[in-house]
Amino acid sequence: MPTTTRALASATAAATALLLAACGSSGDDAAAAADGVSVEAAFYPLQWAAERVGGDRVDVASLTPPGAEPHDLELTPQDVASLSEADLVVYLEGFQPALDDAVVEAGDAAWDAGDAADLSLTTTEEHHHEGETQEEHAGHADEEEHAEGEEVTDPHFWLDPTRLADVGDALAGRLAEVDPDGADTYRDNAAALRGDLEALDAEMEQGLADCAVTTLVTGHDAFGYLAERYGLDVVGISGLSPSSEPSPAQLAEISTLVRERGVTTVYTETLVDPAVAETVAREAGVQTAVLDPIEGLTDESAGDDYLAVMRADLATLQEGQGCA
Repeated sequence: MPTTTRALASATAAATALLLAACGSSGDDAAAAADGVSVEAAFYPLQWAAERVGGDRVDVASLTPPGAEPHDLELTPQDVASLSEADLVVYLEGFQPALDDAVVEAGDAAWDAGDAADLSLTTTEEHHHEGETQEEHAGHADEEEHAEGEEVTDPHFWLDPTRLADVGDALAGRLAEVDPDGADTYRDNAAALRGDLEALDAEMEQGLADCAVTTLVTGHDAFGYLAERYGLDVVGISGLSPSSEPSPAQLAEISTLVRERGVTTVYTETLVDPAVAETVAREAGVQTAVLDPIEGLTDESAGDDYLAVMRADLATLQEGQGCA
């Protein structure tokens, strides 16, 4: 082979090798970037906030499957393993007992959104002993968790958009600790999220400013922060957990309250059996409507994200409460 031909072949081979190496390196970098910061979110509102704040830099998974009631979350061994592998676990202490027990697996990666949300509301939870023997009832006498009239913290902060905005800001800071290179992105995304939530808040405030009925009767006690923010008085038929069934005496009391206060609508929920709320409505002679506490999305949700469902809730409340 002539010298010129050999030189040309060598140059071509070298260029090809460099090109292949560059492509391989680019592919590896892209794969690494695609991995993102791994975030395990306890349930939908925290998942949505993490996705909005994290943007393309995070991979967010929800520990509560779509359509499941988050209060009743049960973790699989795979779920528990994912807690120890995540870069960040966003949860709400006191909302999901199963996760409270397991989040220790996440170590320093666990982040409780409750502090940023300022969980300032409490309610009284009654423990009912119907069906217990005298011996069982006596055995509960000294147990704090069975105390009558126990005061507990209301965790449902996300139904006040301004509190969710505060969580978004704090989450941006926490993500920046995990991924310092993304700090500016997280801050900007949180600012955009706050803008959307403050716009929603203004709509809610205007839409609920003049309602004929200010008592809000709901399936379970999930709407305290919404009621406080917009000047309503909420009465939850069940307790903070929808599985806490009221006694017949309580049902009768709420039915009487509905009639006395001129309530025209009792609200059921998307993820909870409506039977108890429908019983109250039937006894009081009023209608029912679906008001979503946005604890999770389903195919029956009145929107495809938090903002859309909150606006659907606003329309439902305006009609059900007789708002001008």
